[in-house]
Amino acid sequence: MGARKSREPLSRERALAAAIALVDAEGLAALTMRRLAAGLGVEAMSLYYHLPGKEGLLDGLVEAVIGEIEVAVGRAEATAAGGDWRTRLRGRFLAARAVMLRHPWAPALLSSRPTIPVGVYGYYDGIIATLRDGGFSYRIAHRALHAFGSLALGFAQEVFRPAAAGGATDVEAAETDLAAMAEALPHLTAMVAAEAHAAEDPTLGWCDSQTEFEFTLDLLFDGLERARE
Repeated sequence: MGARKSREPLSRERALAAAIALVDAEGLAALTMRRLAAGLGVEAMSLYYHLPGKEGLLDGLVEAVIGEIEVAVGRAEATAAGGDWRTRLRGRFLAARAVMLRHPWAPALLSSRPTIPVGVYGYYDGIIATLRDGGFSYRIAHRALHAFGSLALGFAQEVFRPAAAGGATDVEAAETDLAAMAEALPHLTAMVAAEAHAAEDPTLGWCDSQTEFEFTLDLLFDGLERARE
């Protein structure tokens, strides 16, 4: 008789990795403690030892994504070692965005959590350190953080984000509504018609494309350079 294959013990890391894989494939609405437990081959109650309920699970997902950002940014920082502040911050923010593009559900989840994950503080401390190394005062660094907003974490926080409440943006319905109001909203309608996103331009929302993300970064960096001078 062959030796019985031992089952990998359940851990917080293993549970979160499985949860991320599930949400990447099917979205946040598919994530339940029961569904996750079934995928791991354990009883649902076993998960509670590592993740205290659904809210604890969601907090864990955010922490895991922040951890991915820290790793990605570490690589970007190593690549940009010796570069100026602008090169380093650009690499940092684009590395964070690459993580968000892998997990397009993460921006809405991060925006909805009632507490700030501990890892975020260290992440922003690194941004301030980069600005200080670049010759900026703490006053300008503080104002820069306000200007960057969620761009620092790799996404643009849109005005309307139904996904933050568990929904989704119905782009076709929104565009139909806009077309119906074209006479009353000529400039908004014309802008949307002129600014259709290219199919190859990765997006995280109705109006959060890679091209617009990088344009906004460069605009902010130009402004910061003038403020420093």
